[in-house]
Amino acid sequence: MDLSAWPAGTRVIVRRERPRPGAQLSLFDTVEGMRHTAFITDQPGDDIAVLELFQRQRARAENPIRDTKACGLANLPFDCVVNNEVWMQLCFTAHDLLAWAQAISLTGPLRRATPKTLRHRLLHVAARVTPSGRRLDLDRTWPWAPTLLAAPSDH
Repeated sequence: MDLSAWPAGTRVIVRRERPRPGAQLSLFDTVEGMRHTAFITDQPGDDIAVLELFQRQRARAENPIRDTKACGLANLPFDCVVNNEVWMQLCFTAHDLLAWAQAISLTGPLRRATPKTLRHRLLHVAARVTPSGRRLDLDRTWPWAPTLLAAPSDH
């Protein structure tokens, strides 16, 4: 690779690993059956493992950004900056509420699920309000109904 246009000390580091079962490989990766990940860095140091660890930790920090986009931040619906700022605050609030509800009421894989997964598995559950209006009558055939029923409640 020609990195002459990049700052001094810039390098490309490529990691090759066996893919996890069920992972989809790119066309490039199917030739050898190995998964390749690459990143560009100008960080000093010869220990490639430390540099790669730093990059992976950075990726973990970007997960909340991805999750907030799934809560509505991906689309700013207004042409007014002030209204879009209010929309952004609502998206951040939605993400925080979902994350706290997830942390205090879910277990297993759903405790670490993305907002999109939670939306499709739990928030779109088929239900109706009972005549008294005090509780929901969940569709018992919904695969995730037991998860909702097992969630802690203060009623």
